Amino acid sequence: MCVLVAEMPVPAALRRVDARGATLETNARPALGATVRLQHPEAGAIDARVEAVSLDGIAIRFACCERSVAFALAAIAADMSRPA
Repeated sequence: MCVLVAEMPVPAALRRVDARGATLETNARPALGATVRLQHPEAGAIDARVEAVSLDGIAIRFACCERSVAFALAAIAADMSRPA
């Protein structure tokens, strides 16, 4: 479970992640274009902008750089190493 920090910290489940962004299942509904921070228990934290809002969550966009690649790889590795 991740934490999405917009106006206040809220839980968020990471559904998809890559170096360009992520899709999150969350009850938070920050405005389109809002700056948010995604905190992952093993990958650390990364800033992003809200690019889409849906009924069950949001899509966020990272500035694609070495930091976003490292964040995505760490999040994916953490998920793959959990017991099924």
